Amino acid sequence: MNTMALSDALTREELRHISQPADWRGGLMLAGDFALVIAAFALAILSPWFAPISTLVLAGRQLAFAIVMHDCAHRSLFRTGWLNEFVGKWIGGAAIDAPFLAYRDYHLKHHKYAGTPDDPDHVLVEGYPVTKDSLRRKFIRDFTGQTFIKELAFAWKDATLAGKLPFLVFQGVLIAALALAGAIWAISLWWAARIFIFPAIMRLRNIGEHGVALDRYDPEPRRNTHTTKANWLERLLVAPNHVHYHLEHHMFAAVPPYHLPRLHRTLESRGYFNGFDCVSPGYQTVVRKAVRS
Repeated sequence: MNTMALSDALTREELRHISQPADWRGGLMLAGDFALVIAAFALAILSPWFAPISTLVLAGRQLAFAIVMHDCAHRSLFRTGWLNEFVGKWIGGAAIDAPFLAYRDYHLKHHKYAGTPDDPDHVLVEGYPVTKDSLRRKFIRDFTGQTFIKELAFAWKDATLAGKLPFLVFQGVLIAALALAGAIWAISLWWAARIFIFPAIMRLRNIGEHGVALDRYDPEPRRNTHTTKANWLERLLVAPNHVHYHLEHHMFAAVPPYHLPRLHRTLESRGYFNGFDCVSPGYQTVVRKAVRS
């Protein structure tokens, strides 16, 4: 087994350098997400025949906004503190109707207890690998809106106006922008993506991060967490904002998302992953690993 220490694969100076967030890099990533949202709506407005493609792209950007919230929760997307707080709450969390501060508290517990029975995210990947029929049923629930309804009931169970204000403002701005474009009907594409596609993408993300890990109850990150090498189409639709480099993120949560590819290349070139089945070449491989043989 590979016993290489992390300190042997990465120097303190290298870690210090890649751990530095930059406001312009965070802004550029966020602008790219919005540009794809605009492009998706524009494509469908240009011709309704493109609506299915637009819906898929919008679902991918909804996950991108969820990742924006995630990175802001780690205070790693921007160098400026208030930008992380504002964007995490009013854009990232607002886009997917998730309370930013509550999410941060929950997610940091996931990092603190990863590889132990106290990890609150265990419920998301419990039982994997599963049978082919079980996995099929899970995705059917996602694609038919059943998962969304369950999540909606939970999200609005104890809702308050103050807690839902970011979500309501985000939806209001989105509807107003589409109304100005003379295509208010296009908001239906956002919600079709949110109801029927986004839950399946989230499930695939969770499977790729921890569901196919070697041993979710082992404190060694190379055994309890997993990375997927996504191609350009997977990055567009199911792995935005470098979220697929999840093992690297767990090892160094302070590293900004736009530096994770460089961190992965560095560790891989130095043999840090050798001997561990902790990196998959794509999401087709992830799905195969998720099915019990």
